[in-house]
Parts: sequence; C-alpha cells; structure tokens
Amino acid sequence: MAKPRQLKEVVVVDGVRSAIGKSGWKGMEKRGMLAEASAQELMAAILKGLVARVQKKSPKFNPKEIEDVLLGCLSQIGEQGGNIGRIASLLADLPDCVPGATINRYCNAGLTAVNMAANTIATGAGEIMIAGGVEMMSHYRMGSDVQVAVDAGYPVFMSPDLEKTRMFVAQGFSAEMVAEKYNLSKADMDKFGLWSHQKATQMQRSGFFKEHIIPFTFKKEAGNMVTVEVDETIRPICLDDPKKALADINKLEGRFKPTGGTVTAGNSSQIVDGAAACMLMSEEKASQLGLEPLARIVSTGIAGDDPYLMLTAPIPAMEKCLQRAGLKIDQMDCLQWNEAFASPPMAFAKHFKVDSFDPRINPTGGAIAVGHPIGASGVLWFNEMCHWLHQNKKKYGIFALCGGGGIGISTIVEGL
Repeated sequence: MAKPRQLKEVVVVDGVRSAIGKSGWKGMEKRGMLAEASAQELMAAILKGLVARVQKKSPKFNPKEIEDVLLGCLSQIGEQGGNIGRIASLLADLPDCVPGATINRYCNAGLTAVNMAANTIATGAGEIMIAGGVEMMSHYRMGSDVQVAVDAGYPVFMSPDLEKTRMFVAQGFSAEMVAEKYNLSKADMDKFGLWSHQKATQMQRSGFFKEHIIPFTFKKEAGNMVTVEVDETIRPICLDDPKKALADINKLEGRFKPTGGTVTAGNSSQIVDGAAACMLMSEEKASQLGLEPLARIVSTGIAGDDPYLMLTAPIPAMEKCLQRAGLKIDQMDCLQWNEAFASPPMAFAKHFKVDSFDPRINPTGGAIAVGHPIGASGVLWFNEMCHWLHQNKKKYGIFALCGGGGIGISTIVEGL
C-alpha cells in the first residue's frame, strides 16, 4: 500500500499587483493608462516581478520547483485566450517545466486560483504554487466571449433572447435587489463609496500600495514608452474635501432601474485594467528557504445561491469557511468584502450583525475606489488583506467575493 500523505500547512510568502488603470474602449478620446497594453505582457511582468522578489528574499528559491501557475480571467478571448496562464508564464521567463492554467468563475476566478493552489499544496501535490489573475476590461467588455457565439447564431443561455430561464441578469439589477432586500438607502451606499476612496487614498499616500505594486513599462501605440506604477482610479478629493465629494456622488443617478435607482457609478466598482499574483508554499518549504510568510491559509469555502439575487452567495460561502475554521465573525480582524457594489458588503454586514462602517471592513479601501479587474480581483484583494494583516500584526482575516450566476467564494487566513 502506498504511504498515506499528511495534510500540509499552506502559507502566502508574497503577493504583488500592477497599478490599476481606468478602462477606455479604443476610439475614445480619453483612455485609461493601461488601455494600450497587452494582457499577456502585463501578466508576465507581474509574474516576473513576483518571482524576482522571492528570489531576492531567498537566493535558495528555485523557480523550477513551482508546481503550477493558475490564473483567473473572465474574458478568455483575444490575447486573454489560448491559456494565458501558460503564455504569461513563458513570457515571464519561468522555466519551461512550469505549466499554467486559466480559470473562469467570473469575479470568483482569482480567489478560485488561490484556493486551488492552496489545496494542491495542502494535499502534497506540490510545494510551491503561483495564483494570479488578469483582466483588460478596456479590450473586452463583460460577455465578449458569449457574444462570439451570439454573433455566429448559436443559442446561448446568457443572451437576452433566452433569458426566460432562471439564468443570469446584469449584476447591477441584482445589486438593486440586494439593496431593496436589506433596506439599504442610496445615501448610506453613497457614504460607503466615499469611505472606500478615503481609505484607499490613505493607503496610497502612506506608501502601503507602492510596497507591492510592480512597475510595468510598455510601448504605447504612438511609439513612446511609459511606466505605470500608481493607481489612477482613486479620488483623493474624498479625503481632502469629503463634503464636496459626497455632494458630487449624491448627484449621480441610478444606472440600472429606469426610476428610483440606488445603484450608481458612485457606489459601484470601477471598470478597470489590472493584474495580480501571489506565491504560496508549504510552511515547511518556506521555512527551508528562510522566507517570512505574510499569512497562513486557514480555510476555504464556495457556495451557490439564487442566480438572480446573485450577490448574496458569499454569505453561505463565508459560513462554510467559518465553520470549517472553528471561528466566528467577531474573531476576524479584517473583513475583506469585495465591493462589486456597495450593497453586497453592506448586506453581509447586516447578516453577520456588523456595523456597515465597521473599521474592519476593507481597511485598505476596495473595488469602488481602486477598481474591479474581474479575473484579477480575487488575488488583488486577497493580497491586500494578507499584507495588511502582516504589517499591522493582526490575526485573522476573511475574504469573500460575489460572482456571476450566484456563486460566492471565501477564504480565511491567519496573519503571520
């Protein structure tokens, strides 16, 4: 009989990301700072930067020992198609022996990559894994991959013509339904949006983000080289002149309901371009290499829920996570709840009997301020949580994202 394997503890040794750029379709007068970049080259730069940082911390680290590279990506077409997980790994000059895979679970994709990587290590199927994600929303609108089939005349159960089934609706409508179900006012959601920018501005000015942003240099269409290393999405006015900023946010009208809409551009995540990656190891391997981990993976959870209401699925995912860890929400020092819109994290707060403006919620800001690069978001905000816990010597953090089709995902980590 083969020798049974013991489960291993899994740690996060480092996490990095690109600066986040505003989106902008080709032909628009003003485009985001990454809009002319290649998703492949951006992701490769982030992977290369991550590996270089780990090698600097431990010269004994050998990239040939990386078991796999798992990347989240929603729109797997164009330069994001063809298994960008493998292509970006090769462009990053990782050894040929390091494979790669691309994962699509909508907004959950990046954290799915993290959790799959963690479980691979925990079960002894590898000692070192990279999880990451990328999304160039300037290049491919949400649903671009489905539109290919619609244009070709094939039936797709996500297209408007076939929405008679219990299938997907635009998430903005779901955000409105969540706001109504949990009795969330536009005024409070606007304040939540303002608060996201205030926290992100503080982190940007303190240098917190800069410590793990990998500068990315690329050639623009005009031929000039540019380097991107600072988020262009954050609005400092929200911290410097909150009264004026909030008044501007309050003026914004609902984007989804014809009348009386509460979900606006001011309390929703920004459509952006970006990439992120983190490296996970067995605790034993990290110790052998002399690396100081940021955090330890405690538990993971995934759950499905009503595909129409959609955005509340992280609640059962978090409940699974907490139950598996033997922990309660009150023991969490960080509540990293993805701000696809203000209504989901505020709904989570009500469910868990937490104040919507509890300082533990997204302490470094969130997707309303920084942005939501779909396939990368699960890794981006996972990294922010791990860095924040490590830097502030806090113990537990729980991360959760909602995703298309009513799927929620969650991970609990212990800061080290």
